[in-house]
Amino acid sequence: MRITVFRKQMAGEFGSVRGEMVAQDHVLSALGGLTPDQALESGVPPKEIWLAVCDAFDVPEQRR
Repeated sequence: MRITVFRKQMAGEFGSVRGEMVAQDHVLSALGGLTPDQALESGVPPKEIWLAVCDAFDVPEQRR
């Protein structure tokens, strides 16, 4: 998954504003206490981050 696809998935699931807020502000234990944006900057694959977000927010399997 590319970062652009990750951003589109976030916007599609949460809306553009909330998706950006989740990426900037929501700390995920599955990412070692990083926010999604911090994890991207640290080199964590976007797909791994997306799945961590999905788990944290109970996104249904068909939208993962």
